[in-house]
Amino acid sequence: MAYQYTPYFFLLLLVTLSLTSSYIIQVKARHLLEVTLPELPKPELPHLPEFPTLPKPEFPEIPKPELPTLPKLEFPTPPKLEFPEIPKPELPTLPKLEFPEILKPELPTLPKPELPTLTKLEFPAIPKPELTTFPKPEISQVPKEP
Repeated sequence: MAYQYTPYFFLLLLVTLSLTSSYIIQVKARHLLEVTLPELPKPELPHLPEFPTLPKPEFPEIPKPELPTLPKLEFPTPPKLEFPEIPKPELPTLPKLEFPEILKPELPTLPKPELPTLTKLEFPAIPKPELTTFPKPEISQVPKEP
């Protein structure tokens, strides 16, 4: 019995939250339009003294250490192994299967039906409409102002 009112509760909650959020957005927008910030003067930075430049230190050159060369290792060559030749296995040939011939059934030939010839339909001729010619209208000239 307690679950029958939950959809109405969620609907009411959705409507109230949507109405309050739109009002808050309108109020915030109004405050953004009305607020103007005053212009602040830029502060002047004090003059900093120049630092003296220090000479670059010179380091003594260190000789690169030489790596000792390693002797090359010689590996003994392995002896070649000889394998005896294995003959390739041959598959036995299968005899060809002979299928008996299947006779095709003979269908009787049906005579072609004769279609009746249709006469050509003649449509009545429609007379072309005659267009009346109207005289060209005369346009009076408007006097020009001097």
